[in-house]
Amino acid sequence: MAEKHLERDGQRVNLTRREWAVFEYLFHWLGKTVLKTKIEDALYNLGSEIESNTVEVYISRLRKKIGGGRILTGRGFGYRLVDTW
Repeated sequence: MAEKHLERDGQRVNLTRREWAVFEYLFHWLGKTVLKTKIEDALYNLGSEIESNTVEVYISRLRKKIGGGRILTGRGFGYRLVDTW
């Protein structure tokens, strides 16, 4: 499976297909809070089985790779990618 990548502080950051799908969806709505269910739909479109914590797992992985302060949580609502690029 081909990985996607982006750059963080001049360093290449590799993302899996599912991590990229979550990142891309959040980036499309940069600065806006995205419903968790919409992110689930984006993952489901990849042909993935979605469990109750799937989005949280990929958000956690993305935070570790791109920096925790770049993805904010709207508790009980969704997630927002902040404009720090």
